[in-house]
Amino acid sequence: MEIFIIISILFYMLSTVAYLVFLFLQKNYAQRIGYYLIVAGFVCHTATIVLGFVKSGHLPVGNLQETLTLAGWAVAAGFLIFQYKFNLKILGIFAAPAITLIVVLATLVSSEPYQTTKVFKNFWLISHVLAIFFGEAFFTLAAGLGALYLIQENAIKTKKHRFFFRRLPSLELLDSAGYACIVVGFSLLTLGLTTGLVYAKSYWGRFWSWDPKEVWSAITWIFYAVLLHERLTVGWRGRRSAIMAIIGFGVLLFTFLGVNLLLEGHHGEFTR
Repeated sequence: MEIFIIISILFYMLSTVAYLVFLFLQKNYAQRIGYYLIVAGFVCHTATIVLGFVKSGHLPVGNLQETLTLAGWAVAAGFLIFQYKFNLKILGIFAAPAITLIVVLATLVSSEPYQTTKVFKNFWLISHVLAIFFGEAFFTLAAGLGALYLIQENAIKTKKHRFFFRRLPSLELLDSAGYACIVVGFSLLTLGLTTGLVYAKSYWGRFWSWDPKEVWSAITWIFYAVLLHERLTVGWRGRRSAIMAIIGFGVLLFTFLGVNLLLEGHHGEFTR
C-alpha cells in the first residue's frame, strides 16, 4: 500500500512541475502532461484507498494519516470532475500543488489506528464521510479560483497587463466557475451533515450533542449558506464572492483539522 502512495506523490509532484512550465511558458502540451500526471496519481491514490479498505474491512479514516490521504484523494477527484466539465486549464496551477501538499502531509503525521473499527462500517457514516470530503474538496477548489480571481482583478485594475493578465481567464469565467464549485460543495456538505445526523442518532442515540466538530460544521454550513443567499438575493459576485470563498476555506480548514487537534470531542477520537 505504501508503494502506491509514494508513486502517487511522485506523479502529483511531476504534475506540479508540468503546470508550472505551463504557467511560465504557456505551452499547451505542458498542461496536458500535468493533467495526465494527476490522472495517473489519482489512479495510484485510488489503489491506496481500495487496499486500505480491503486490509481493514472499513473505510480508511481511522487516524489522521488516513483522513488526510482520503482528503487529498477527494480534492484530486473533484479537480478531475471539474476539469472535465469546465476545461479550465489554469486551475491545475492551484490544484496540483494543493493535492501534493495534502498527501505529503499525510505521510508525516501519526498513523496510529483508532482501536474501535466497527463504527467505520456503518452505511450512514460512510455516506457522511464521503459527502463531507467531496464537499470540502469543491470548497478548496473554490478558494483557489477565488485567489486567481483576485490576482486577475488586481492586474486589470492596476493596468499591469503582464504576466498573470495574459495567463488567467476572464473574471467572469473565474467567478462563475467558483460559484459552481460552491454550489456543488454546499450541496454535498448538506448531504453529509444530514447523513451525519442520522448516524449520530443510530450510534449515540441523539441527533445533536454539541460536540465541537458538530458546532463548527454547522458554522461552516451557515457561512456558505449565507454566501449563496447573498449572491442570489443581493448580488455578491466578483471580488466579494472571491474573498468570502477564501475566508470560507479558512473556516473549513479549522473545522477539518483545528477542531480535532485543539478541542476535545467524540469526533476527535477518529483521527488521533
